[in-house]
Amino acid sequence: MTNLTPQSPPRSGALVPFLLSLLMLLALWATALAQSSSPDKDAKPAAPESESRGQRSTIRDIRYGEWRKVCFQAGGAKMVCRTTLGGTWQTGQSAVRADLIEREGEPTARLQLFLPVGLYLPAGVKLSIDHQSDYRIPFVWCLTNLCIAGKPADPTLLQAMENGQTLTLEVVDSNLLTVSTDMPLALFAGVRHSVPSRIYEQDIEE
Repeated sequence: MTNLTPQSPPRSGALVPFLLSLLMLLALWATALAQSSSPDKDAKPAAPESESRGQRSTIRDIRYGEWRKVCFQAGGAKMVCRTTLGGTWQTGQSAVRADLIEREGEPTARLQLFLPVGLYLPAGVKLSIDHQSDYRIPFVWCLTNLCIAGKPADPTLLQAMENGQTLTLEVVDSNLLTVSTDMPLALFAGVRHSVPSRIYEQDIEE
């Protein structure tokens, strides 16, 4: 029969190195946990979705022609003239058009803008002349392939267009990103006050 002799407890001198080793392991473990849970200082936080909205970009692949003035007259009605400038994509498809509509004998002109579909319509169109004064033009209706914005032209807007160099159109697309295009104004005043390049014997819908 084997006798089991109870072992005596470890001496206090042997416990000290053991406790020190245990404390060091606990300290290293706590440090590792803190490093894994703390954010990386060099890592950039992901931008929230709201910050991506409102960004601006300029469309540069639109080719503009020249300002021209065409008029329409049906029978004995008053003549209606459009001073117009159009821009096309590189494919030749129409991208944007601006028309200043003036009826003979009436002091108020109307500005109409033709833009592609797929825009955020409540934002309307923001105009600026040489990146200074801002004017808002609301959308009034859309067709299958374009949307039309228009309103009576403010006299200060017309004066700025005649004296300015660049007409900037800003719209908001369906992703809530602001896109813009620059239309040249250098020849606008001269064409507006010149004789029309062509007169059509028909009425025009404004």
